[in-house]
Amino acid sequence: MADQQARSLRRNPTDAEKKLWSLLRRKQLSGYRFRRQVPIGPYVVDFACLAEHLVIEVDGGQHALSVERDNKRTAWLEARGYKVVRFWNNEVLGNSDGVLQSILRALGDETPPHPIPPPPGGRES
Repeated sequence: MADQQARSLRRNPTDAEKKLWSLLRRKQLSGYRFRRQVPIGPYVVDFACLAEHLVIEVDGGQHALSVERDNKRTAWLEARGYKVVRFWNNEVLGNSDGVLQSILRALGDETPPHPIPPPPGGRES
């Protein structure tokens, strides 16, 4: 059942899902491979980087009414080792750079803006 639901969701993405997918597909984000509308157990998650156990959910206004259900889903995923990151549709559509930075932080792969130079004289052994 989850596979059929995932196929249906892939055929009918929201505008925010289309936007985020255009930024994540083909390993565009630091070489990480993402999939969209991925069945995991009884749930279908919006995006997942399976290698890093990261789930990304893009929520519209209807999710404000289903907080308890979303919390149960998040708890189920986290109990299986997934980290869940949620964004509102308007965040994805209006601040995609910020969303990508948040995803990189969640992956533990955010490059600091100014790397710390090695100490004078090289490394100490």
